[in-house]
Amino acid sequence: MQITRSLFDEVMVPNYAPAKFIPVKGEGSRIWDQEGREYIDFAGGIAVTCLGHCHPVLVGALKDQADKLWHLSNVLTNEPALALAKVLVDNTFADKVYFANSGGESNEAALKLARRYAKNKYGEQKDQIIAFKQGFHGRTFFTVTVGGQPAYSDGFGPKPGAIEHAEFNNIDSLKALISDKTCAVMIEPMQGEGGVLPATPEFLQAVRELCDTHNALLIFDEVQTGVGRTGKLYGYMQYNVVPDILTTAKALGGGFPIGAMLTTDDIAKHLVPGTHGSTYGGNPLACAVALAAVNTVNTPEVLDGVMAKAQLFRDGLAKINEKYNVFADVRGQGLLIGAELTAQYSGKARDFMVAAADEGLMVLVAGASIVRFAPSLVIPDADIEAGLARFEQAIAKMVKA
Repeated sequence: MQITRSLFDEVMVPNYAPAKFIPVKGEGSRIWDQEGREYIDFAGGIAVTCLGHCHPVLVGALKDQADKLWHLSNVLTNEPALALAKVLVDNTFADKVYFANSGGESNEAALKLARRYAKNKYGEQKDQIIAFKQGFHGRTFFTVTVGGQPAYSDGFGPKPGAIEHAEFNNIDSLKALISDKTCAVMIEPMQGEGGVLPATPEFLQAVRELCDTHNALLIFDEVQTGVGRTGKLYGYMQYNVVPDILTTAKALGGGFPIGAMLTTDDIAKHLVPGTHGSTYGGNPLACAVALAAVNTVNTPEVLDGVMAKAQLFRDGLAKINEKYNVFADVRGQGLLIGAELTAQYSGKARDFMVAAADEGLMVLVAGASIVRFAPSLVIPDADIEAGLARFEQAIAKMVKA
């Protein structure tokens, strides 16, 4: 059977509009399509392939575990899951870990836990969840409603209730909504899909204080910022703020699907047997790969390297902007970077992404006017320089068009 891009349109549900080329091989920060054309990867599978493609440590972990045990269900526990949970507990604020298969599932678990905790401790009336406009927390009906982008949640019928949205980095907006009926505040320390927008330290500190005042749990969605992306193992470590619940996925498995919810003993005890579960969550195959990913990333060499490589990106983008003046702002933390387009190119981020692909470079968008970069945390400096050269070629053509 011949596999071509046109087959997608024949057999796949049309909720995606993938690029015209089909990658078939990846190594490090480069991929090759069916025609043998090479691309430099600044997209990282949307901040997932934290160690690039086919990293030998991850490949080795996968092959080793594949010969041992793949799946058990949660009627039984397994060694890789326990080893991964121990590493996460030892290296974060958390005491307990729950494993899922994705960021959306991890956030679903966090929200259900927050509601159950509040109900058990304070009563049925404490059920309000507050999140932030332009936030993104997944695609389940609960998480997409908590996410602050109505375009993703409208059109599916009645939404889950008792969910409100404040303005990101605006503490007065949160003050106007929060009360003793609030059971949780969910926030990304840096909004990813919403524009690669970091929270200010003052704002996060004030959010923490408001949660404490109203006995509300603070949930950090670190699906995109976690596992080294910001230059720390988790983004909360960049701030003097500790959440009550943290969710992680994407880079946690380095490309193999896995997610996790981390929390404290006092909160975790409210998910007693039968209250929540996952058939595949914590399976030995995923946990073995994730353990290798976390142990590889959580080293001074890799984490310090993130900051050095981020500076290369920023310096390179600044030089490009001196020539072409297409960016109004370049922001982010570590290797999650957003380049906001000027008014002249507003709404054309996808055009920039397509133009980059034509030059052999993969980038992302974050909304209609922001080009997003989320490369491997260990991308070679030479690949950064080569990729930025290709990006400049794409921009030159966009400017002339």
